[in-house]
Amino acid sequence: MDKIECTDKIQELLFNIPLFKDLPSNIKQTLLEKLDCQFFHIGKKEVIARQNTPCKYLYVLLEGKLRTDIIDALGNEILIEYIEAPRTFATPHLFSADCTLPATFTVLEEGTLLTATKESFFRLFAQEPGILRNFLRITGNCTHCTVKRLRMLSYKSIRSRITAYLMEHRQAGSDTVTMVHNQQQLAEYLGVTRPALSKEINKMAKENLIRLDTPKVHLLAPDLLQQFI
Repeated sequence: MDKIECTDKIQELLFNIPLFKDLPSNIKQTLLEKLDCQFFHIGKKEVIARQNTPCKYLYVLLEGKLRTDIIDALGNEILIEYIEAPRTFATPHLFSADCTLPATFTVLEEGTLLTATKESFFRLFAQEPGILRNFLRITGNCTHCTVKRLRMLSYKSIRSRITAYLMEHRQAGSDTVTMVHNQQQLAEYLGVTRPALSKEINKMAKENLIRLDTPKVHLLAPDLLQQFI
């Protein structure tokens, strides 16, 4: 990672993330002075933070894209999610009991990263309750996403995992899913091999449960699909 200076563009991105959005202008003007922070250019394939290491900083991805993976007890690498800028990440672990990162964060698309020390960020809580409120909301959302992810991986069959994924990404009031992962990414996300995933998707299509119209998947029998989860 190469250290860079904070520009007007970077500041604009920073104040558009949920953590700092809609703050009064006087708070925005002094925010960077109160935070002990640094800005970095991050390159493709760089590891930003590693699993089982201490979480010492507030991380804010301002530009770019990250991949989040965990290594399970058997040594398998499991894709957790893709993180797209601008947003914070690893926030629930900043003030956890052991402050240990549960995953590894790797750069997929180069961009810009802000890190701020835990101590300086904690001081902001006492000074600006609005930031504390935003932080708690973000942490709650992260916990909710983690629960959904673990629930999906708890399903034993590939069909159940595919169905759970489709139902989670189903558009409100619609039987259509716009896929955000290609087949390789989806296989990694569901913790299965790509050939096994492709075989099961084709079986579901032949059984008229789904219809493929890349990048969309149409749910032809939502009630029947629901039975698999």
